[in-house]
Amino acid sequence: MQMPLLRAIIEGRGLGIKPPHVYSIITVIHRLLTLTHKMKSFVALLAVVAVVAADVSHVVRNPDADAQVLKQVADVAPDGYNYLYETSNGIQAQEQGALKNAGTEGEAISVQGANAYTAPNGERISLTYVADENGYRPEGAHLPVPPQPEAIPEYIVRALEYIRTHPPKDEPLRRV
Repeated sequence: MQMPLLRAIIEGRGLGIKPPHVYSIITVIHRLLTLTHKMKSFVALLAVVAVVAADVSHVVRNPDADAQVLKQVADVAPDGYNYLYETSNGIQAQEQGALKNAGTEGEAISVQGANAYTAPNGERISLTYVADENGYRPEGAHLPVPPQPEAIPEYIVRALEYIRTHPPKDEPLRRV
């Protein structure tokens, strides 16, 4: 744009409007800012009212939060450890651990333990476990049981028996 045309637009010449006054611009900006501040305050007030009016009847205090420790023993030694505890809500745990084959390449920690608690459905859950160089092996009535392997079909048993009784002959390899 050319400068005279830009000046004419700013001054409002030929557009049928008066040029804006600095005071009116400041007034409009102030009103917008005040409206924004009032709107933010209104939204914050609505958020507080929503939190206060929220239905919390479904929130139930967990009875386990007030459980007391009835018994607790912890014994740590250089060659192993032992701990047990029992709480007023029926939780029990105990564990013993020891270092096996200390100082050798087959060094491993061997752990045996058990714990028990009451599930939300009222069922008593008990678990015993062993963890050593052979891995973690839990046992408990609540754990899933793997399916039993199916019997090997008769034709495979016969084929394996035939292979066992008729081993392949060792023949020298021939180049083709």
